[in-house]
Amino acid sequence: MNEAEFRALYDWLRSETPRPATDRRGALRNITPDAVLAATRTVRAGTAVSLAAPVETVTRADNPTPCEHEMLGTVGDDVEDEGLHFATDQLTLHVHGNADTHIDALCHVMYDGRLYNDVPVGAVTSDGAVELSIDVARDGIVGRGVLLDIPRLRGEAWVEPGDVVTYDELVACERAQHMAVGPGDIMLVRLGHRSRRTAVGAWDVASSRAGLDPRALVFAAERKVAALGCDSNSDAAPSVTAAVEFPVHVLAINAMGLQMLDYLQLEALAGSCAERGDWTFLCVIAPLRMPTATGSPVNPIAIL
Repeated sequence: MNEAEFRALYDWLRSETPRPATDRRGALRNITPDAVLAATRTVRAGTAVSLAAPVETVTRADNPTPCEHEMLGTVGDDVEDEGLHFATDQLTLHVHGNADTHIDALCHVMYDGRLYNDVPVGAVTSDGAVELSIDVARDGIVGRGVLLDIPRLRGEAWVEPGDVVTYDELVACERAQHMAVGPGDIMLVRLGHRSRRTAVGAWDVASSRAGLDPRALVFAAERKVAALGCDSNSDAAPSVTAAVEFPVHVLAINAMGLQMLDYLQLEALAGSCAERGDWTFLCVIAPLRMPTATGSPVNPIAIL
């Protein structure tokens, strides 16, 4: 895709996702109270599955600045036999890395001097974001989750780094799984990223990873989904778009107002869905209460 084609797609997606000038919630507006109530009716077994990867503290090829975990309280041999003691710890975590599961706020992506809905980039300062921060999701994101399992559709273990998933494949996956993605859904796309990482080890995903073709965002726009998640970060590397390194992020967050979930772990969910023959579930996402942050670590839960 050349730059002119990308800009045409960007403009089309903006026009297809109308919003009032005061809107700061983006596509979360598609989750209505009725949609939440309907989502609760997808629960059959009453079991919960985490969609987050374990937070790692060891440097790896895809995680050069891992979480720093420091024990602060009384531990081990320092604990006396009598009296009350507490074990405490402190975490330092790079939110937007290439390994840990996180959610991107609408202030995360700046394009042509603007944030989502033409909010000036000056809304993000050295002290944080005064508009479009992750605080818009402070009450949580609860709705119907839908999983599109692309490796299962292709009959492969995973989508190879550098490859992209097309609009037509999303449609084919939807049909193969006998479901319809609809308004207010939390759409999760499995590429098998974690399966590959487990099988072959960590690699430099900053330069080589699977993702979505930018034109696949038309699928999300047509179905009016509320959020987009992936076990990669949804953008292929190298980029398939000239002059835009993260085209899917620009289109989803900046043009459409989609909160994005990056580096999910979807293997357990995919197995449960395949066993049940049902790829829909109640999805609960609870970002940390950080009023000016551009994103948050998160542990999304699928309730089946």
